[in-house]
Amino acid sequence: MFDVKVPELAESISEGTVAQWLKKEGDTVVKGEDLVELETDKVNIEISAERDGVLKNIKVEPGDTVAVGDIIASIVEGGASESAEPAAEEKTEEKAAPTQQKQEPIVEKDAAEKEVKASDRPIASPAARKLAREKGIDLSEISARDPLGRVRTEDVIRHAEGGSTEKAAPASKPAASASKPAASVEAVNPEKPVERVKMSRRRQTIAKRLVEAQQTAAMLTTFNEVDMTAINEVRARRKDKFYEQNGVKLGYMSFFTKAVVGALKKFPAINAEIQGDEMVLKKFYDIGIAVGAEEGLVVPVVRNADRLSFAGIEKEIGNLAEKARSKKLSLEDLQGGSFTITNGGIFGSMLSTPILNAPQVGILGMHTIQWRPVAIDKERMENRPMMYIALSYDHRIVDGKEAVSFLTTIKSLLEDPESLLLEG
Repeated sequence: MFDVKVPELAESISEGTVAQWLKKEGDTVVKGEDLVELETDKVNIEISAERDGVLKNIKVEPGDTVAVGDIIASIVEGGASESAEPAAEEKTEEKAAPTQQKQEPIVEKDAAEKEVKASDRPIASPAARKLAREKGIDLSEISARDPLGRVRTEDVIRHAEGGSTEKAAPASKPAASASKPAASVEAVNPEKPVERVKMSRRRQTIAKRLVEAQQTAAMLTTFNEVDMTAINEVRARRKDKFYEQNGVKLGYMSFFTKAVVGALKKFPAINAEIQGDEMVLKKFYDIGIAVGAEEGLVVPVVRNADRLSFAGIEKEIGNLAEKARSKKLSLEDLQGGSFTITNGGIFGSMLSTPILNAPQVGILGMHTIQWRPVAIDKERMENRPMMYIALSYDHRIVDGKEAVSFLTTIKSLLEDPESLLLEG
């Protein structure tokens, strides 16, 4: 028998949440086949079988938290043939020992009930035991919601936050536990229905980091607007030939990425981060592009954007967006960006104040394009396609003058697209 353990996930990631089992207990598996999907702070990771056999003894369920090194199941080599032998033997001995035959097929529920009766040691998932040890909580004092009395991580968390301290009732007495509702269950008003949905690990991480960014950085936002007439003309004139030559559409993101690179070269403090009492100025241009995925916002990185052509940028953004939608992003895709662009305009946002993607000190917000009357000079007005842009920045190392000048540079580059070939 071979233990299935949680492998080393990645640097700085020590645990994950079971998203789903891709195989069921008793399934035959082959080496290299995916068994279970784990959700980490950044990406989903599949754990694969390291040998052929039959999957047995699944110890964790979807929603459980597991740490690196935890045993989550077993693989029995040749398990299918092994399970067939007792069945044949049982058949031959059926007449000689009918009472013994009845006792042999013990389901998991009966085993769990006997364990509770035989010992005061509570049944708990490995992650729950680990968390209880860290918090100094006696598992026997925790009230479990599981009908078999199995303690899970959410039970430990609820107990630690001041939930019910009533000792969990044994699984063999369901009537006693059912007669009294758990202390943490709120009274439900049928006229005001609610639904409680546990946040995914990634959503919890996003929430934590956004709050940390606001609490840590001295964040300010400055605004400007861009006349998109020239870019629209270039796209209209070149889009067909561009697609024919490169197999990808000429979108707005390549123009904005080039403009950001050109502006960062003029204002290097915005392409930096703070480490202790030092300012780390980055001499590379890895631009993060915020993408809305099913589980929440992710920011894959376009590497060396300064060395890519318009087509190269569009292809890379397209590839990263597709990987985000299909949950195929790797940790490498998400790490190490130096500046971020987020485009709320695709959802119709007219104006926003984007939050920094720490430890970066700058993020550019794009917004929807609207036709608005613009004064060409003292005498003339024209309707033009206009976009508001926003720069949020960390005032600890970026001064207001730098931030405003940075945004003005982006505006100038975008309104004169040919300059992007020289400065972007």
